[in-house]
Amino acid sequence: MSSGRILKGIGGFYYIEGEHGLVECRARGSLRKKGLKPAVGDIARYTEHSQGYGSLDAIEERKNYLIRPPVANIDRMFIVMAAARPEPVLLLIDKISAVCVKNQMEPCVIINKCDLAKSADLREIYESAGFPTLSVSAETGEGLDRIPALIEGKICAFCGNSGVGKSSIVNAVTGRHLFETGEVGRTERGRHTTRHVELVPACGGYIADTPGFSDLDFARFRMLEQEELDSLFPEIGAHKEECRYTGCNHIGVDECAVYEAVRSGEIPKSRYESYCAIYSEIGADKPYGKR
Repeated sequence: MSSGRILKGIGGFYYIEGEHGLVECRARGSLRKKGLKPAVGDIARYTEHSQGYGSLDAIEERKNYLIRPPVANIDRMFIVMAAARPEPVLLLIDKISAVCVKNQMEPCVIINKCDLAKSADLREIYESAGFPTLSVSAETGEGLDRIPALIEGKICAFCGNSGVGKSSIVNAVTGRHLFETGEVGRTERGRHTTRHVELVPACGGYIADTPGFSDLDFARFRMLEQEELDSLFPEIGAHKEECRYTGCNHIGVDECAVYEAVRSGEIPKSRYESYCAIYSEIGADKPYGKR
């Protein structure tokens, strides 16, 4: 029995990167009986019955898993926003980064279209959180040369709202037309054009293209708990141990170390506002009596 990574799954067939190339496999019925469905990114154990063909026998334990699109074992999530057209919605960025931190996916923020608007303030916000943050332009090529080093040796995915230039960045960085792109219409909402998920070797690592925010299961933050939220905002977590109050939620409490850090400007106001909004929405989403 051999092991390799699943790079693609189509029509019940899984294509595993084997020692001598791709091996086309069908999943054994025992996996279905256990309720296990292989996903792109999984490390799978397989038996090659003839050259290039075999059976998928087992799946190794996953580090993380996204239900839609189905991708497993992501190391680094590139969260793409635009400096303009469309205007960035920071609450969405912050929800996704929190879920990434919880699920061991390192957030990396890419601010595209820096040729259209200044991005220094946005970059400072996410650099203060400790996230790798880049200002780039898929149109002019500015800043794109820094992305390959962040992909090398990693399983990566790119997410972002329609129209932010996610696919254009991937195509420019890899030098290949890997993913379809769509133009931004008059409503400034791009036309989503990506149709499937495939893990593609590139820049010494792997890239998976993913749909826009509306289709990402990790954009739904019901999986977060109020008690852990401060740890999922690294700049807030850095101050929580200094808080004088046990079990403090850090929301508008005088002499709370986190709240004081916001007032002094050590924690960006937009990040704190996102923290408060997510904290409130998590509480509103829980059944009565379980808050």
